[in-house]
Amino acid sequence: MSYQVLARKWRPRNFASLVGQEHVVRALTHALEQKRLHHAYLFTGTRGVGKTTLARILAKALNCETGITATPCGVCSACTEIDSGRFVDLIEIDAATNTGIDDMRGLQDNAVYAPTRGRFKVFVIDEVHMLSKPAFNSMLKTFEEPPEHIKFILATTDPQKIPVTVLSRCLQFNLKQMPREAIYGHLGHILQQENTAAEPAALRLIAQAAQGSMRDALSLLDQAIAYAGGKVSEEAVRAMLGAIDQDYLFKLLDGLAQQDIKTMLAVAGDMESRSLSFDSALQDLATLLHQLALALSAPEALGQDLPERERIIALAQQFDAEELQLYYQIALHGRRDLPLAPDEYAGFSMTLMRMLAFRPMEAGAAAPAKRQPEMQGERDPAAGAAARPGGRAASAAAADAPAFDGDWPGLANQLKVSGVAKQLAQQSELRSFDGTSMELGLAFSAKHLADRTYQDKLRAALQEHFGRKVALKIVIGEINGNTAAVKAKTEREARQGKAVEAIEGDAFVRDLMDTFDATIVSDSVKPA
Repeated sequence: MSYQVLARKWRPRNFASLVGQEHVVRALTHALEQKRLHHAYLFTGTRGVGKTTLARILAKALNCETGITATPCGVCSACTEIDSGRFVDLIEIDAATNTGIDDMRGLQDNAVYAPTRGRFKVFVIDEVHMLSKPAFNSMLKTFEEPPEHIKFILATTDPQKIPVTVLSRCLQFNLKQMPREAIYGHLGHILQQENTAAEPAALRLIAQAAQGSMRDALSLLDQAIAYAGGKVSEEAVRAMLGAIDQDYLFKLLDGLAQQDIKTMLAVAGDMESRSLSFDSALQDLATLLHQLALALSAPEALGQDLPERERIIALAQQFDAEELQLYYQIALHGRRDLPLAPDEYAGFSMTLMRMLAFRPMEAGAAAPAKRQPEMQGERDPAAGAAARPGGRAASAAAADAPAFDGDWPGLANQLKVSGVAKQLAQQSELRSFDGTSMELGLAFSAKHLADRTYQDKLRAALQEHFGRKVALKIVIGEINGNTAAVKAKTEREARQGKAVEAIEGDAFVRDLMDTFDATIVSDSVKPA
């Protein structure tokens, strides 16, 4: 007996077994139960989501020998013949190859005859958007005055190309792409029935690669079973798909967090030696950066069953939200520019170096001074020393470090720090500072800012400012409100109050108010 591929063997044969299209099934079920039947249906959606399958199930529901029903029996001659593709009153037309007006005239000639076996003669036109304009015009007459025994079911991946005159005469149903979890669960169910073992991570890889198409997922599963020669393992599926091992991506982002280009280029070199796809790598890197951004801003949005979930949450703490947004954009642009690069490795490695070269700038921070060209032999020795940690110029800078007068809100605004670490500085209050050790107070409501990563960034900014090592301690508790955030809010309110007073005291404005019995909307006043 010949082998039947999984996509055909497990093709749904009734509404109950159709996965991921509950909204369409519900509408059709109610219409069939109430006998509210339209003469033309249009199913739209990307490849492999069930358009043709749904058309065949609907044809069975209309022609089942038990009567018009949402639950066709599946065993009568009409149901079995439709399932096997032998039902004489189900005419399937591929509009991709039958595009002309002569094909539509043949359909019209066929439509005038009553059904031979069934209750309705059902015409299924797949990829209907491929029909020519004359063919659409020819079909329109039949759509306007359809015989009682005719039902049209149209399917397309591109409804924008269908004339409005045809669209307006159809009931349109948009089929969704299959959710990954729905594909994953269905693949697991099929393998259980097929008595084939598989690793959950392998099925998740297939569900991701299918990109919302159940048919593609089943084809990939068939390929994976053949490739693995037994149990469908994650390693086999990764090799089959050319998928990037997540460890590579985590190592790259660990190196990025540490600003370690050597580690990042070593990982890229290892990927090149294994002939991995850098296009796929950048796509997966963007996906991981999106997951990190979610972990940082809304960890509850990450699925509880997501592989590496804890590792993602831990890695996210090493970045600011602004950094993740920037790196995500760089990954997208790097993938777009990859075909223009001298080779894929060059394009990928330049994308990594771009991530290191660009960082979000603090609002209001001064741009770095443009480097002036130097003549050979005229380089300033002091400048070279300043670039070396511990150099003579660095020591002089430490000696000349600005004195601190206790104005922590003012200092917090000057520090070269951004993102959450900047919020930590602006929301905290100075408790003590002896020149080498600083203690800051932080309110209970802002304790989420005291993460070790943000403390480390604030400490580094303090050490850069003072030119020496500074120990930092954050104490969570009651504060008096002497923070940069409170000070900024007070100043804003004061400026707003003065602006309102200036408007209210203006002679011209007062004349307007008296003349028209007007009032001033205080919230609309903005300080200049």
